[in-house]
Amino acid sequence: MQPLLIVSEESQFLLRILNGSFQTLDFIKDRVFHAFADLFCSKANLDVIDIRQDNVVQSVNREEQGSKDWLSKGNDSDQEGDSRVGFNVLDAMLKHSLDRLKSMRERISSAEAGINNCTLEINFNKDAYVIRAMCLDGKMGAALSLWFNMIQNSIVPDVITHNYLINGLCKNCELEKAEWIVRGMLYRGPSPTCATYNSLIRGYCLMNDVDKALSTFSTMTNHGILPNRVTCNILVHALCKKGLLEEAKKLFHKLLSKNHNGRSSDLITSTIMMDGCFKNGDTDQALAFWERMFKEGVQVDKVSYNVVVHGFCLSHDVGTGYKYCCEMLKLGFVPDVYSYNTLVGALCKKGKTSDACYIYDVMTRMGVIPDQITYKMIIQGLCINREIDRANCFLDYMLENSIIPEPLVWNVIIDGYGRFGDIQKASYIRDKMVAFGVLPNIYTYNALIYAQIKSGNILAAQSLEKEMLLYGLTPDSVTYNLLIGAACSLGLIHSALQLHDEMLRKGCQPDVITYSELLKVFCLQGMMKEADKLFGKLLASGLAVDHVPFLILMKRYCRLREFDKVFDLYQKWLVTMPR
Repeated sequence: MQPLLIVSEESQFLLRILNGSFQTLDFIKDRVFHAFADLFCSKANLDVIDIRQDNVVQSVNREEQGSKDWLSKGNDSDQEGDSRVGFNVLDAMLKHSLDRLKSMRERISSAEAGINNCTLEINFNKDAYVIRAMCLDGKMGAALSLWFNMIQNSIVPDVITHNYLINGLCKNCELEKAEWIVRGMLYRGPSPTCATYNSLIRGYCLMNDVDKALSTFSTMTNHGILPNRVTCNILVHALCKKGLLEEAKKLFHKLLSKNHNGRSSDLITSTIMMDGCFKNGDTDQALAFWERMFKEGVQVDKVSYNVVVHGFCLSHDVGTGYKYCCEMLKLGFVPDVYSYNTLVGALCKKGKTSDACYIYDVMTRMGVIPDQITYKMIIQGLCINREIDRANCFLDYMLENSIIPEPLVWNVIIDGYGRFGDIQKASYIRDKMVAFGVLPNIYTYNALIYAQIKSGNILAAQSLEKEMLLYGLTPDSVTYNLLIGAACSLGLIHSALQLHDEMLRKGCQPDVITYSELLKVFCLQGMMKEADKLFGKLLASGLAVDHVPFLILMKRYCRLREFDKVFDLYQKWLVTMPR
C-alpha cells in the first residue's frame, strides 16, 4: 500500500500544477522555479534522486547550473530559458511517476492473471468432482447439466469424469445418452479408453442386448483401443447368460491367447465359463474347465468352489455339492454364507428340511452368521412341509439376532397357521409383525381372511376387508374371490352378487375363479338363464378359460337331462382348449 500512496501523492501534486491556471510567466518564475531551485540545490535531495534514478539526476544537475545563473543574474535573465529549465525538471518528474505507475500496473495485471488461472483451475476441478459425486449418487440429470455447461464454456472434463458419466448412464439404462457422449469424446476429446467402452458394453449386456454389445466391441477395436480382460469377462458372462456357450468359448479362447497377462485373470474368466456351463445344464463341460484350471496350475479360490457347489445343487446332486464344500474347507477356504445358503436352498427344494436345519447348525458353529436369505428359505421350506411351529422358532431366531424379516416371511407363517385353522396364532403373528414395525400388506390380510373363512367366520372375514381399507389397502381379485366363494358356499347369492358389483366398481377385474364361483351358485339355485348369460360374458372377456366353468354347466345340464346343451358345451370346450 505504501508505494501506491506515494504514487498517488505525486500524481495529485503534478496534476494540480498542470491543471492550475498559468496566468503569467512571472508567476511561474516567482513560484515554481524558486521552489524547484531550492529543492534541487539541496544536497540531501540530490542524494535521494541519485538513489532512485540516474537519468533524473543527470537532468537535475544540468538544470542546477542554469538555476544558479538565473539566481545570479536576477531580473536580467532570459525568460524563455527560465521556462525551459522548469519544464524540463517537470517533464523528468512526470516521466518517472508514469514509469512507476506503468510498472505497478504490469505487476498487478500479472498477479490478476495468475489468480484467474488458479481460480479457473480450482473451478474446473470442483465441477469435475461434483459431476463424479452426482454420478455416484445416481443424479444423472444434474450431472449432465453441469457437464454440458462446462462444454459450453469450452472446458472439456478429463476422461475419468467422462467415464463416471457413461457408467452412471449405463446403470440407469440410458444407453443412447451414453453412446452420444462417447461419440462426442471421439469428436472433441478426451479420447475414450478401454474403461469407457467396458462401461458401454456392460450396459448393453445388462439390457440383454448382446448384439449391440458385440457391435460396440468391434467399434472399440476399430478405433485402435485394445480390449482387456474385463472386456472379455463382460462379454463371456453375457453370452453364457443367453445360453450361447459355443460363442462364449470361442471368444474366451481368442482373447485368452491375446491377453494372457496372468493366471488371476484366467481364473476369473474360467470361473465365468464354468458357471455358465452349470446354469445351462452342461455339467461335463463345466468340470472340464475346472480340471483345466488345476492342470495349468491356476490357484482356485472360494468363489470358484462356490460355483461348483452351486452347479451341483442346480443339477439336484446335493451330495456332490456337499463334498466339494468339505473339500474347500480342507484346503483352507472357509465356506461363506453363500456356500451354506446354496446347500440350504437345495435341501429345502427337495423337502429335506431336517438336513437344511442341520446345515444351519453347522454354519452357526463355524461362525458364519445366517442372513435374511438363510432364514427365508428354511421358514418357507418348513411351512411347505407343514412344520409351522418350527418355522415360528426360526422367526424368533431372526428377531433375537436383530434381523427384521420382510413381510413375505411373516405372511408365510400366518398363511401356514391359517390353513390349519389356527386363527389365534395367525392373529398373534400379525400383531407381532406390527409391533416390530412391519406393516401388513394385501397378502397378510388375504391369509387372515382365508383362515377366517376356513373356520366358517364369514362376518370376521368381511370385517378384515373393511380393516384393509382403513390401512389404505385395496382388496384384489384374491380377496373378492375368497369372499364371493364363501358367500356362494353358504348360498348367499345376493351377498355374492353385491361383492361382484363392488369388485367392478373398484376397478378390480374378475378372473376365471370369480366366474366359476358365481356359475356354481347360479346352478345350485337353478338360475340357468343367469348362468348362461354369465358364461357368455366369460367367453367374451378374453380370459384364458379352463375346464372348470364347462364342467360346472355340463354337470348341471346332465342332471336336468338337457343333453343337447351338454353336447354344445363340449363342442365349445374343444374350440377354446389350447392345442
